[in-house]
Amino acid sequence: MKAATLSIFQHLFASVAEQMGVTLGRTALSPNIKERLDYSCALFTGGGQLLAQAAHIPVHLGAMPASVKAAINHCQPFAPGDVIIINDPYLGGTHLPDITLVSPVFAHLEEVDSDYYLAGSDAKEIERTPEEPSFFVASRAHHADIGGMSPGSMPLSSELFQEGLVIPPLRILEAGRRNDALWQIILSNVRTPAERDGDLHAQLAANGVGLQRLTNMIDRYGLDECLQQAQNLIHYAERMTRVAIGKIPDGRYRFTDHLDDDGQSDEPLPVTVSLMVRGTDLLFDFDGTAGAVAGNLNAVPAITISAVSYCLRCIALAILDVELPMNEGAIIPMNVNLPKGTLLNPRRPYAVAAGNVETSQRIVDVVFGALAQALPELIPAASQGSMNNFTFGHRHKSAVRTWPDASVVGQWSEEEAPFAYYETIGGGVGAGPTASGGHGMHVHMSNTRNTPIEALEYNYPIRVIEYRLRRKSGGRGLFRGGDGLTRTVRFQAPVNVTIVSERRKRPPYGLNGGQPGAPGRNLLTRAGQMSVLPGKATVHLDPGDEIRIETPGGGGWGTAN
Repeated sequence: MKAATLSIFQHLFASVAEQMGVTLGRTALSPNIKERLDYSCALFTGGGQLLAQAAHIPVHLGAMPASVKAAINHCQPFAPGDVIIINDPYLGGTHLPDITLVSPVFAHLEEVDSDYYLAGSDAKEIERTPEEPSFFVASRAHHADIGGMSPGSMPLSSELFQEGLVIPPLRILEAGRRNDALWQIILSNVRTPAERDGDLHAQLAANGVGLQRLTNMIDRYGLDECLQQAQNLIHYAERMTRVAIGKIPDGRYRFTDHLDDDGQSDEPLPVTVSLMVRGTDLLFDFDGTAGAVAGNLNAVPAITISAVSYCLRCIALAILDVELPMNEGAIIPMNVNLPKGTLLNPRRPYAVAAGNVETSQRIVDVVFGALAQALPELIPAASQGSMNNFTFGHRHKSAVRTWPDASVVGQWSEEEAPFAYYETIGGGVGAGPTASGGHGMHVHMSNTRNTPIEALEYNYPIRVIEYRLRRKSGGRGLFRGGDGLTRTVRFQAPVNVTIVSERRKRPPYGLNGGQPGAPGRNLLTRAGQMSVLPGKATVHLDPGDEIRIETPGGGGWGTAN
């Protein structure tokens, strides 16, 4: 294969996913998607192999192949104009707020109404065809509410059904015509139906753009060439990943770290990995990890695969110092053992809402901890190790901004307009062998932005009182860990708040003599009195109450002089 041709197609395929992401971000309705960019887009082969992805959310992207394969297994045969929706964690999803839309791409689409992906009920119906899809495009977005027992759909749950609406692989569009019954079922089970309606339309538009761009590629270069280069890219990624693995010393490396607790008890939860390197193959054995828990920190296998593949890609990039395509080939060399019934391979219907956001971070920590034994001069100390999930809303009423009377801008009135908000908050990055860690960043399995204060205060009945770096929270060392953040919010209407966070009891570790970062804290101020909240908490707040979240600092690296 020619290197230049391979590079061109690598960027062509990736650009399709990037354009999908731009469309999704610009057309979404909720601040979580349009401001924080909490979404991901990717391309897949007709057989469901990951082909290309945009630089979006690692925990989404590594797990999306499972959703695409679930769509293939449950919904084939496909027709042009089909779009599959899925969020079931036990059938390819991660947790319920992450809704994935999967669209088949056919080589010949002349008969397709170009506006079908806008999901109008009057869209032209398309006859089914025995032709197999040449590719798939998929988008995954974190919806700020998908029902369940608390606003924001990140409750302190003890079973899946408390977390929201479960959607198995189903056609949300069938041959170009929207499934209005399914659409209404979804909107009838969430607190913010107008927002969900807008965000789902944005995902459909993103998939439509991906379909159009990929079809343009096929028209320009021919189907055979596109299919051949897709396989060439997968083979190239596998070959280069194996080259990188071959540079890791053979051996067995074991590491254990802990989650603070599951929110239902105070017991720490060990996450253990034994990394076995033999030539160009890797085995990640998670035997020794805690059993499935009553709380919501259980993680379905797709999450562990996602976290491990992220770590492997980081190592390959660091060792080879060249750009590598992220596709199925980069995953093939790794093997993962996940004993059934454990925290990382629970049985349905164990709760999983926080497994995607918190347990995934600890998986990264233990994998890097094991790799640090093999590559001590390459691996950084632990980063903050939490996404500091913060959700709030009201079940029945919300305070909505009075409009358009300019004299009352900033005032709020009680109306029947429920709201729900979700965000994650950055923290300290672990220091590395050559540099200190970054401050106040989303790290590892999270890759979102922060929500601008202006957007928060415009859309919700809150005031952001404080948002700053948490100075000296990074661990000391030859290179210091990055500092966390402090975010204080004052509510102007009654709300229900849920916080799901980690590294409140056990700090992020340092390496090679570096000190651990400071653990995080969650604080409640009510009637002038401040109290400490646990890492996982649900509280009802009144106007004037404040929540302050202090995120962990990163671990230090090396012994300070």
